[in-house]
Amino acid sequence: MAIKRIDVGTRMSEAVVHNGTVYLSGSAADSMDANITVQTQETLAYIDQMLAKAGSDKSQLLSAVIWIQSFKDFAAMNAVWDKWVDPKNPPVRACVHSAELFDDRCLVEIKVIAAVKERSTPRKAARRAATARRAPAKKGKKAKRR
Repeated sequence: MAIKRIDVGTRMSEAVVHNGTVYLSGSAADSMDANITVQTQETLAYIDQMLAKAGSDKSQLLSAVIWIQSFKDFAAMNAVWDKWVDPKNPPVRACVHSAELFDDRCLVEIKVIAAVKERSTPRKAARRAATARRAPAKKGKKAKRR
C-alpha cells in the first residue's frame, strides 16, 4: 500500500496517510500569546484542515493525545474540545501534563489519528445503482444474489 505524505518539510510531514489511516503530527495554535481557549480553538481548526487534506474529518477520529502545560487550564480546554468533537464518534483520548512544550507560551498541543473516509468508486456506485433498479422477485421465489 502506498504512503501519502502531506505538507512535507525537511524535518517532518504534517500528516501521513497509509492503509486507510491518517496520522497527524502534533498541532498547536499560531497565537502563542493567546489564552487556552483561543489556542485550543486554533489547534482544532488546524486539525480540521489537515484531516480534510487527508480525506477525513473529526467524525473519523480514532485516537487523540493532548499535551497541556497546566491542568489549571483543563476545564477551559475541555469546554472547547467538547464543542468541537463529534459526540456520536468520540475518539479514545489521553491528556498529559507537560511542563515543557516546544515553546514556553504554548499551552496545548494535540495529535490525532483518524480513519480515511471510504470513497465510493465508480464501479461500486454503478453496482449499487443496478441493485436498486432491479425488480423485486416474484412472490415465492428468492432473488438471486451476484
